[in-house]
Amino acid sequence: MPVRVQQHDFDLSDEVAALRAGQPGIGGIVTFVGTVRDMNAGSSVATMELEHYPGMTEKALEDIVARAKARWPIFDALVIHRVGPLLPLEQIVLVAVTAAHRGEAFDACEFIIDYLKTEAPFWKKEATPQGARWVDARVSDDEATAKWQEAP
Repeated sequence: MPVRVQQHDFDLSDEVAALRAGQPGIGGIVTFVGTVRDMNAGSSVATMELEHYPGMTEKALEDIVARAKARWPIFDALVIHRVGPLLPLEQIVLVAVTAAHRGEAFDACEFIIDYLKTEAPFWKKEATPQGARWVDARVSDDEATAKWQEAP
């Protein structure tokens, strides 16, 4: 499956090995792993809780991957996003892309994570010394997706 939303952690090496298995034409694999920071917006973060809309979230992620596949000649892409309570340093998300050449793999990976941040229905709540707070969308995430709306 190219998209998984799950509570349990993932192993980067195992996921990459499975993604590239039996595909000798792959010349590059690009991965992005997002992790929980211990600081955000000037406050320490003790935990982060991620919520999602089951069914809708997976569909949004599948659509993003399909758009990347339509735009670049990549072999495959994988998105794993965790939900539930997470601690600083824990992995949140994996985006992995395989292609014949690195350029397409890098571009497709960046495209997927940029759109994941703006279009996938996830909600983040952080526990800080000042209390729990929901994390707002960032203007920089919208700016990141804007660059993909130009001609490829």
